[in-house]
Amino acid sequence: MVGESLPEFNGLKGVLQPLLSASNSSSLKEALEILIKVSRTAAGRAELALRNILPTVLKLVESLHHTSSREYLMNSLKLLRNLCAGEVANQNAFFEQNGVEVVLSVMRSAALLSNPDSGVIRVSLQVLANVSLAGEDHQQAIWLKFFPNEFSVLARVRSQETNDPLCMILYTCCDKRPGLVAELCRDMGLPIVVGIIRTVASVGFGEDWLKLLLSRLFLEDIHFPLVFSKSCEGSSFDNSGNTASGDDLFSSEQAFLLRIISEILNERIEEIQVSSEFALCVLGIFKRSVRVVDFAARCTSSLPTGCTSIDVMGYSLIILRDICAREGVGDVKKDSLDVVDMLLSHELIDILLFLLHDLEPPAIIRKVLKEGDNQGLNLSASKLCAYKGFRRDMIAVIGNCAYRRKHVQDEIRQKNGILLLLQQCVTDDDNPYLREWGIWSLRNLLEGHPENQQAVADLELQGSVDMPELSRLGLRVELDQKTRRAKLINIPGSCPKLDE
Repeated sequence: MVGESLPEFNGLKGVLQPLLSASNSSSLKEALEILIKVSRTAAGRAELALRNILPTVLKLVESLHHTSSREYLMNSLKLLRNLCAGEVANQNAFFEQNGVEVVLSVMRSAALLSNPDSGVIRVSLQVLANVSLAGEDHQQAIWLKFFPNEFSVLARVRSQETNDPLCMILYTCCDKRPGLVAELCRDMGLPIVVGIIRTVASVGFGEDWLKLLLSRLFLEDIHFPLVFSKSCEGSSFDNSGNTASGDDLFSSEQAFLLRIISEILNERIEEIQVSSEFALCVLGIFKRSVRVVDFAARCTSSLPTGCTSIDVMGYSLIILRDICAREGVGDVKKDSLDVVDMLLSHELIDILLFLLHDLEPPAIIRKVLKEGDNQGLNLSASKLCAYKGFRRDMIAVIGNCAYRRKHVQDEIRQKNGILLLLQQCVTDDDNPYLREWGIWSLRNLLEGHPENQQAVADLELQGSVDMPELSRLGLRVELDQKTRRAKLINIPGSCPKLDE
């Protein structure tokens, strides 16, 4: 009747018969294939729930995972996964029949192999992920069985296909449950989070569950500083021999984590308001990276460059850019902490102006300056762009900080930053969109600020280049035929309309 003569099926007649009957087939292989197809639809899952098929499938899984019949085990797990996909009756039956313990036994066997069976682990995790969506009781059952040891083992399996459903389970269990979030980011849970980060840094990820999990842990809560520091411990560095560039200070996993966080923040810039703890931590990372990066060589690569310290510096700068942009969306609430002002109080503008002053001017500016009078302009700059877009990203942060903040506008003028920013309103092959960000920053510097507008109107640029882009700000550059000096002046009848 069964159609298979494998010894693994001896004594399983009572388990197999309901499956054969439900599928109207004569072999287990055919029955599983048919039922997997049926269970892909909501109607099919509901029909199989009425037949109470799930307990039978659980018994089959429990019997097969000790055998050599991997194909049958995989198909049984796939059927179990499909049955639990959104069908409450099946999810409850799984919970009541101690399905978490059964699946845990399967995963333990697969993960302890010298070469872990990522296929079996993946489908088993997908089963639990579907069950976790049923509610708090189901999530609690999974958490109690798997946290922390089993999750730690699974996080170390270097496989993208297992890491995605693992992140789904963790996110589903922790979402709206700050107590579990705290457990995951403390001593017992840290190896899980760090293991996931190292796995993803090594093999990548295919689904968005990782980003949702990291957003919940780091951007919506305060756990980023500890996890970031732990990500460096016991890690192998991609550039361990490149100590001259400071790559002994950061790990490749930390650079990767910052990269993912920067992507999350950029994608959700309208909805995420980061904590001051997170913002200060990122600023501290940026400061440390600036001290160790070697600015002596011009890099023609965009991020990621492959140099850990440069990547850490670049991604932390991009995160700061988006934090400042996020805080500029709409009016800052009077009763809330302005994260940008907090960053400014920790010398963010000072650092950026200092770096920009020491950075050689854009190529087009350097070319013109060599031919003219260079009074007031820095031609002895010692720093080169560490990555393609470094100058642009600094200008973007400054521009976002200056948006409708008079004290920032004042600070930049008082620190002789206006001329420095004017030099950035040009195209530059090493910094795509530098001109656009330069114009944006200058606009924010002048908006609603007569003193800055007058300072620009009175400023003489010696040997500078014509920048017609400034015309939309009501400004233009004219060359004095006698002195051969360029001067930035107001266009008659076109005062800068910057207060709209």
